[in-house]
Amino acid sequence: MNLPQETLQADRTDFDTSWDRACSALGLRAGNEALRDTLLARYAEPHRRYHTLQHLRECLSRFASVLPQAEHPGEVEFALWFHDAIYALRGHDNEALSAQWAVAELSAAGAGVDVMTRVQTLVLATRHSALPQTPDEQLLVDVDLAILGAPPARFDEYEAQVRDEYSFVPPEVFKARRADILAGFLARPVIYSTPGLRDVLESQARANLLRSMAALQAR
Repeated sequence: MNLPQETLQADRTDFDTSWDRACSALGLRAGNEALRDTLLARYAEPHRRYHTLQHLRECLSRFASVLPQAEHPGEVEFALWFHDAIYALRGHDNEALSAQWAVAELSAAGAGVDVMTRVQTLVLATRHSALPQTPDEQLLVDVDLAILGAPPARFDEYEAQVRDEYSFVPPEVFKARRADILAGFLARPVIYSTPGLRDVLESQARANLLRSMAALQAR
């Protein structure tokens, strides 16, 4: 497969290490580099602005730093690769379709039903429509939401990327919907369920979200 130029220019070491580690932990056969490259190509699709290779790389890097906390690290890492694999801007079932794809690949590789079920649940947890339940769900969701606790400059870049990704949404509609999303996170007793990530990210995330809410209200 001919990968997009963005991927070719990126440092592939982290991606390759993560993919090999996840597949090895799941007992998947070697030689599935084509699937890895297909996923990388998906994250490099031109309509994406935030849900890109940058986001995938940040998630995988963050997960690598907390990997020992996972009960089933291979499943969590594999789910991270797939959690935004399908991303249609006007789609309402991106996570469901991404989860189906992950399960199909695991089934073809001979994975057990319990593994497929857990990976499916992990990917679906990134809809953020309900609080994650299991420790692995909590860890994966915290990794996906780590951007909220990023340094201010990166958080501001993220906010701009999200707006650019949804540039087709009228300003007033985007403002209202975005405010609801941010307020929802702020209303939670804690944003991050895993103590290690909460200690590192919670305070900065709340400061970022409050600042973003103020900026929205000032428009």
